[in-house]
This record gives sequence, structure tokens and C-alpha cells, in this order.
Amino acid sequence: MDYTVGLVGAGIGPSLSPALHECEARQLGLRYRYVRMDLDVFGVPPERVGEVLARARAEGFRGVNVTHPCKQHVLAHLDDISPDAAAIGAVNTVVFTDGRAVGFNTDRSGFARGLTTGLPGVGLERVVLLGAGGAGAAAAHALRGLGTTDLAVVDTDAAAAARLARKVDAEHGTPADLPRLLANADGLVHATPTGMAAHPGLPLPEALLDPRLWVAEIVYRPLDTALLRAARSRGCATLDGGRMAVYQAVDAFALFTGVAPDADRMIRHFAELVGAEEDDRAPSR
Repeated sequence: MDYTVGLVGAGIGPSLSPALHECEARQLGLRYRYVRMDLDVFGVPPERVGEVLARARAEGFRGVNVTHPCKQHVLAHLDDISPDAAAIGAVNTVVFTDGRAVGFNTDRSGFARGLTTGLPGVGLERVVLLGAGGAGAAAAHALRGLGTTDLAVVDTDAAAAARLARKVDAEHGTPADLPRLLANADGLVHATPTGMAAHPGLPLPEALLDPRLWVAEIVYRPLDTALLRAARSRGCATLDGGRMAVYQAVDAFALFTGVAPDADRMIRHFAELVGAEEDDRAPSR
């Protein structure tokens, strides 16, 4: 069987997902093609993501991954969604099956597995989540599932923070509340676009990064963000966004193909891809 899948989002040219999926498919002996469907290239705003979804269906795609800024916009264009995706209010994987488009969320499981394997043993009782979009919602639900009892959701959009907080029974606030909220927190999860290649910078003042905090990043392009560098310089334990990126891909691959991929092999391949990029960017001597 041939599989054609895609990635729908804006500014996704640098994404490692095509190489990650296609390499694992080759290892498993599957004929598999992963296509970028970039809204910026198509000239389509996120609100019209349904047009891109319809194009993928018409071209016989098995499904698509959905990334920023479409994880919530895509909901209106689906025939059904999984219980996880419904609870989170965001979809990052769509499978076309029996003439229907069904949405799933593998960000939740990907984040949970990444956090527990990448920062084993850290305190999870009190966590501040910065970012109330689709990725933040997945992280919030994952944290609740991991035992976080004192969760605070922070966003520049106070209404978005309040909506997500109501869903997960959490406190909410704006960046002005971060000094108070972080003063008693075990960790910080960052789930905004700040730090991505197209949105460089720090999402909060560096002075708020106390050494007793662990800091988990969801951004993975670049893998070593300004936030992670600042957190390490101040003595914080850190987790980059790579593990979440890989583990959500593991679950999405299984949904697309019905075949369980080798997660450890995909982790190794991801590291190779990132290493190759870093070599390409290194100045020649």
C-alpha cells in the first residue's frame, strides 16, 4: 500500500517531519510520501485551512499533520474528532478514512512522554504553562494526567488563558502575573511561538528563571531556543522540544499507517537530522 500524508501549517519549510516520517517508513518497508502544504506558499489564511484539507482529500492523502496556526481552525472542517482532541479543543493529526476526516491530538501523549523521559523525577505538582493555544492546551491536559495539581495558565490573550483554565480547572493570568506564579512553581512549560525561527526572542524576562525551576520548551525549530539557553545559564534543568516533536510523530505515524514505528529509532534519527543541520550552518574554516 502507498501512503501519502502531509503537513499543514504556516512557515513550515524548515520542518523535519517529512524526513523523520519517510526515514522510519523506509526502515519498515513502507511506500510513504510526506508533503509540506504551507499556507504561506499557497497564500491561504489559517481561517481557510478547510480548503487545504479538501485538496489533500481530493489528491488521495491518507491524512495530514496540522501545526501552528491551524490546530484550532481545523476543527470546523472535520467529520469527527477523538475524545482527547475534543477535550483539548485542538487537532494536530487528521486521518481520512471511509470518506470521513477524523481529527486526533497526539501532542498530548507526545508531550507527556517527552517530559517523563526527558526530565525524569522532576516535581510536577506546581507548574506554570505559558501559552494557551493548541500546543498549550495539549500540554495542560498532559500535565493534569501526570499529576499536576496546581496549574497556572498564562497568555497575553487573557480570554484565551481563562478559557483553557476553565477546561482544566487551573488558575489563569497574563505575563504580568508571572513573577507571582513562578515564585512557588516547580516548573515552567513554554508553549508560545516566541523562540521559533520566525519569532526570535525570550517569552519572559530572564530574571524570572530561578535555578530551582525546570523549563520545558515546546518549540523545536530551533532546538536550542533563547529560552533554553537563558534557563541553562541560570542553572535550570531544561528540556527541548525535540522529544515532544518525535513522540507526537510516533503516534501520528501509527494512526496514518496502522503500523507501530520504532520510537527509539526515530529519536536517534531526529538527533541525526538536527546534527546535520548544525553542521551545515557551521562556518567553514
